[in-house]
Amino acid sequence: MRTFLAFVLLALSGLGQAAVKTQEIPYQSADGTKLIGYYAYDDALKGPRPGVVVVHEWWGLNDYAKRRARDLAGLGYSALAIDMYGDGKNTEHPKDAMAFMQAALKDSAAASARFQAGLDLLKQQPHTDPDKIAAIGYCFGGGVVLNAARQGLPLAGVVSFHGALATSTPAAPGNVKAKILVEHGAMDSMVTPENVTAFKAEMDKAGADYKFVSLEGAKHGFSNPDADRLSHGDHGGPDIGYNKAADEKSWADMQAFLKKIFS
Repeated sequence: MRTFLAFVLLALSGLGQAAVKTQEIPYQSADGTKLIGYYAYDDALKGPRPGVVVVHEWWGLNDYAKRRARDLAGLGYSALAIDMYGDGKNTEHPKDAMAFMQAALKDSAAASARFQAGLDLLKQQPHTDPDKIAAIGYCFGGGVVLNAARQGLPLAGVVSFHGALATSTPAAPGNVKAKILVEHGAMDSMVTPENVTAFKAEMDKAGADYKFVSLEGAKHGFSNPDADRLSHGDHGGPDIGYNKAADEKSWADMQAFLKKIFS
């Protein structure tokens, strides 16, 4: 009997996982750059639901970013991992990642257009409620979603996980419409204490609705289980590391945040 019940539970678990559907969707930015989105939604749910844009780390649109889209779909959201580099390219080498990121940020208008193209694509999906959209980002992607908030994009909210906080275009007072959640590793050597202080001062001056969470013992990249592996090798860096407690705490914070802004 116990074996039979275990089999039934396993089968039901499999059915639940199978409800999350995924697909790659080609699209392009306003300047014609070819991009590839990774879309995920729960097919068992009926009707449109809030949408969440996922912006990848400096590694590019890799399996981790796609996994987070699936995680969000499993929570009942319409999720799209967008492509900020073009052609869905990604790497595991820091020098390549740095080159990709610098090229993407060289033209701030082009970077904003790529984010907007992904946002538009998510809104076009039949499972998405276009009036309820948020964005989350990791590392480089955290900086991207914070910049979207700074620019006054009509997002319900943005969440940055170990994201870049510094900016050359600070938010103007009254311009930030999105609610903001920042999940920051207290031991992040890639984001300085001065960056943190400046960010908080910027948000206060702008009158933004934001929450800043400092996660004890967490380094840059704390949410990515591959961070420890990616921090080693013949390339000699970067200073990143996975922290299970910080990962789980930040994800729980995000869930509560999304639930509140979409309620």
